[in-house]
Amino acid sequence: MNRLKHSLWILLAFVAILMGDSASAQFVTVKNGKFFLGDKEYRYVGTNFWYGAILASEGRGGDRKRLKKELDLMQDNGVENVRVLVGGDGKEGLASHIEPVLQTAPGEYNDTILQGLDYLMAEFEKRNMKAILYFNNAWEWSGGYGTYLEWATGKRCPIPSVDGWPQYMEYVGDFVMNDKAIELSTNHVKNIVTRRNTVTRQLYKDSPALMAWEIANEPRCFVDDSVHKARLVAFIDRQSKLIKQLDPNHLVTTGSEGKHGCEQDINLFTTIHSLPCIDYACIHIWPYNWSWIKEKPDSVNELTMRYIDEAYERMQPFGRPVVLEEFGYPRDNMSFKPGSPTTGRDAYYKYVFSVIYDSGKIAGCNFWGWGGKAKVKHVIWQRWDDYVGDPAQEEQGLNSVFDDDKSTLKIIKNFANKLNQLSQVDNLQKL
Repeated sequence: MNRLKHSLWILLAFVAILMGDSASAQFVTVKNGKFFLGDKEYRYVGTNFWYGAILASEGRGGDRKRLKKELDLMQDNGVENVRVLVGGDGKEGLASHIEPVLQTAPGEYNDTILQGLDYLMAEFEKRNMKAILYFNNAWEWSGGYGTYLEWATGKRCPIPSVDGWPQYMEYVGDFVMNDKAIELSTNHVKNIVTRRNTVTRQLYKDSPALMAWEIANEPRCFVDDSVHKARLVAFIDRQSKLIKQLDPNHLVTTGSEGKHGCEQDINLFTTIHSLPCIDYACIHIWPYNWSWIKEKPDSVNELTMRYIDEAYERMQPFGRPVVLEEFGYPRDNMSFKPGSPTTGRDAYYKYVFSVIYDSGKIAGCNFWGWGGKAKVKHVIWQRWDDYVGDPAQEEQGLNSVFDDDKSTLKIIKNFANKLNQLSQVDNLQKL
């Protein structure tokens, strides 16, 4: 009898080991500057879908039928990685802010949206898709920095479209300096990372659909001095360590734009992406927003390559992959109308994808942003227009890729197929 029990324990232990290996194979890891899924290199083309949790909800703004159609369309075009906001903070009814908000007051949540996030993650799991979830935002359209500061200080956050961008940026420059605001944002991180999915009944830390947690969308210090820069580093260091403590299974990254989001300080970019609990580096590229198109139209590709090269070279000593997790390009003649020509965008997408494919310097990318089957009603978003890739403070359709942008979707799909074939060849060579 004892021998039988002993044999049974050995069998159960062996099964547990196999299950453990199987579970770990579902998580994306980093080795020698590359992403891996199990023992296979993981390279991807993805998109930005900030409104995914709202669309997946059963409350205001929710539309699960549209959600499933959007995910089907993404997969049909090779898009398997999706960057999603886990936020929306503060009052409703503010100009240029998304609605509905997730966190109406510190720690007080709209459970309908949280359940929408659960449903979205369950859909990703069914489809073997991966998600990057970000908690905070340096910009006003989802609350983020400004709302946490307003909660911490009681002082109203300026609204850029009403009060002006200089006033807003001066105000949110205090975020990294304000311990109370950071504490409130940290509590949000704790609440989400430790959450149990109401659909799958699984803790988020065990979800195979999650690729990475991201500290914020474009975290900045907003002030070009050593004190603010040091505080930004400390903020990212503390939050990344906390996330790793709560969830050792998944990757953590910053959400940074790169040098442009570091007050043009490449050393600051290097510092925040070489912190011990940051697994990979992020860059964003915005040729229109950064005036490249206007000021140097013939040099946009060159500037893009230079931006990628600098980030890649800085990360090489640390073995950190680089992800181009935001890039966008407006429609021809600055049209916002879906179906209008995208000649310039198509050419830029082709160039970016060729750089990723040929250089190997970018491990994954997420274009901005997914408009899909949305029907645009107004140039500026109004309740309850369809959500598109462009958030509420931007012209609706400016950077979004819609289902009738056939030429753009073809370019995306062709690149995804080439990237998949390249990965298959690389993995076969390793066998």
